Amino acid sequence: MISRKTKYALKALMYLARESDRGPVLISEISEEERIPKKFLESILVTLKNQGFLHSRKGKGGGYSLGKPPKEIIVGEVVRLLDGPFAPVPCVSETAYMKCTECNDENACGIRLVMKDVRDAIAGVLLSTTLADMIERVKETGKRNSGISHPKRGATNV
Repeated sequence: MISRKTKYALKALMYLARESDRGPVLISEISEEERIPKKFLESILVTLKNQGFLHSRKGKGGGYSLGKPPKEIIVGEVVRLLDGPFAPVPCVSETAYMKCTECNDENACGIRLVMKDVRDAIAGVLLSTTLADMIERVKETGKRNSGISHPKRGATNV
């Protein structure tokens, strides 16, 4: 599960990508439009800026903008930056490996073998998905759903 911090980071990055034609965007605008607490967002954006995902400009006309094109921002890099390794257990981590103290034979551990598959699946999706891919998926979903009528709240389907 990704943290709220990572979820907010991805929401902010998508917002900045959608608004990139305008230039820098104020933190207060991102906070309001994406419903992210402003103080929390400030610390997230500083972290993203320090890692090159964002640029910032101070003063009039200032704010945050993407530090590179959306097609070059890998979702998995953002997740790993903010949440750490993808591995559900440390013995299968590629970036923070630690042997499990209770394990007698790592090579024959069923838990490790399954969790390695989980890690590989997660890494495969996150490291092959860009910010541009996420935005395109949202657009495609919107196109597919635009012709669908939804039942009214409280209505039951019989």
